[in-house]
Amino acid sequence: MINLISDTVTKPTPGMLQAMMEAEVGDDVFGEDPTVNALEAKVAALFNKEAAIFCPSGTMTNQIAIKVHTQPLDEVICDEYSHIYQYEVGGYAYNSGVAINLLKGTHGKITATQIEAAIKPEFDWLPRTRLVVLENTCNKGGGSYYTLDEIRPISKLCWNRGLALHLDGARIFNALAETGETTHAVGEQFDSISLCLSKGLGAPVGSVLIGSEAFIKQARRVRKVMGGGMRQAGYLAAAGIYALDHQVERLKEDNERAKQIGAVLEAMPCVSEVRPVQTNILIFDVNPPYTAASFLEKLAGKGIQASPFGPQTVRFVTHLDFTEEMLDRVVEALKDME
Repeated sequence: MINLISDTVTKPTPGMLQAMMEAEVGDDVFGEDPTVNALEAKVAALFNKEAAIFCPSGTMTNQIAIKVHTQPLDEVICDEYSHIYQYEVGGYAYNSGVAINLLKGTHGKITATQIEAAIKPEFDWLPRTRLVVLENTCNKGGGSYYTLDEIRPISKLCWNRGLALHLDGARIFNALAETGETTHAVGEQFDSISLCLSKGLGAPVGSVLIGSEAFIKQARRVRKVMGGGMRQAGYLAAAGIYALDHQVERLKEDNERAKQIGAVLEAMPCVSEVRPVQTNILIFDVNPPYTAASFLEKLAGKGIQASPFGPQTVRFVTHLDFTEEMLDRVVEALKDME
């Protein structure tokens, strides 16, 4: 089967497995795993931040960031498509006791003007606006991305209004493959950044949270209470280091293959709309009599798996294990769909 369900389905490459097997490890809860320490230092330096912490998942890094940046009765501003709202089980309320203020952006992207209008006045009966979260790229937005020119006005507004700014950068390298912008330049705009290693970068597990030394010191305490303190985690961290060293530049291939599939979908009579294909995620709607379920069932009969994203909506995600040969097979299969 060709698996386009997500870029989380990838398997470690032989080189990554070898790096994992050779990793020097210790007890990370005591700060004594040299490979975890090396990964954290590497990612912090990459984004020109003081410190970082390795965690099991992107959900955990996002939830830690919200917890550290806020107090109960505060409020988080984000787009209605944001992962922290859509796919983290309401963790902002459960873990941090905060409200959420959803904005309707464009394919998951919001502007400084929208954010400024949403900041609440200081009344006793209102939550205190404290944190803004951007997602780059935005999963539910179809892999849409912010450029630095779009981020800078938001960063400036947050600075002027005393708000923290967090980046859910789960697929930030897919965005940078398109913009050509630098990690240092991105890091300058945010108080904290969550970077996922197990999506486009192809590591089996893990995300990294980046910020100031004081922020990460508190993040370590929150990680522990959330059950995220790992012991000989260097075997996993080694995969992350390998991914950053060997599997960043190739993300452009994933983006390009997604765009090629998008062009085929645009020409299909049974497809009513294809969201703009900007990185490695394709979201599209199918016309009746197809439903998402029946469309996917027919694709499965051709050896292709993908995800339903609504009653009439389907998502494809290209990734490390999706080859040029597989691309040809998918294109052929789609052209054969009625």
